[in-house]
Amino acid sequence: MSTFLRSLDRLGFTYGIGKRRTALKEQDYVVLARRRYPRKKIANRNDDGSLKRPEIYLDETYINKNYSNQFTWYLEEDGPWVNKPSGKGPRVIVVHAITAKGWINNAQLVFDANRRTGDYHGQMNWDNFSKWFKTQLLPNIPENSLIILDNARYHNVFSEDTFPVSTTLKKTLCDWLDRNDIPWTTDMLKPELYELCKRLAPLPEYRLDQIAEAAGHSILRTPQYHPELQPIETCWGVVKNQMAAHCDFTMKNFRKQLPISFAKVTPRTCKSLIAKVVKQEEKYWVEDSKLYESIDADGETFV
Repeated sequence: MSTFLRSLDRLGFTYGIGKRRTALKEQDYVVLARRRYPRKKIANRNDDGSLKRPEIYLDETYINKNYSNQFTWYLEEDGPWVNKPSGKGPRVIVVHAITAKGWINNAQLVFDANRRTGDYHGQMNWDNFSKWFKTQLLPNIPENSLIILDNARYHNVFSEDTFPVSTTLKKTLCDWLDRNDIPWTTDMLKPELYELCKRLAPLPEYRLDQIAEAAGHSILRTPQYHPELQPIETCWGVVKNQMAAHCDFTMKNFRKQLPISFAKVTPRTCKSLIAKVVKQEEKYWVEDSKLYESIDADGETFV
């Protein structure tokens, strides 16, 4: 190995931290979202670094009853056998939110899932999420808050009056075009009319944004594929590690350990995690600027 390393050194290679160069791999909408997000976060800061508006981070996760540590102490002659039930056991879904001061009071929602496996997002829906949002989150956060969440599909349900949708009648499409003085011809098929309306109609609004704005708040979504920019994700890790360390595979103990595990996430924890995420946002901001300046200078093209 040492001989190989000396050979690399003679060839002029340097061992160090690699720099990100992913523009060739990323779609434009991901890069744009990653650019817009910190710009809005920066706009919410005063010159001294304090926030103009409170920032609320929310997210959902799940925990199975039999979630436990995989490693255990054992005697070599006995082997690593433990009395652990087969399967993951019943699952609960958890919804909560944090600020730099810790968990939002009275905002925790825990409910039993109807499936034990698969993506938990499939067991959440607009009805139960929006009910929690209106009855448990909004009444317990400061006025004029900036609510930060990811792009789960039940976060991004379009408003009921969104136009057009694929089921919109052809006559309705034609009437809308006439009202807006947009030319069309009688030989156009419904797919053509729909595409024309969709291209020229105002951008649709999300129902969640409308609910938040009616209550005096705003929604900000993290960039797609960037869970590292959501500090509450690490809070889930703290909770789950505590649950795993004290799992005895009974539902009674599971319910007992859940509030204890949440208490492990302190205001100090949240403040530290949010500060770490802010540094990551700043890192992306600088790296993307340098990366695209380099691409422009080299005359590279990408899709």
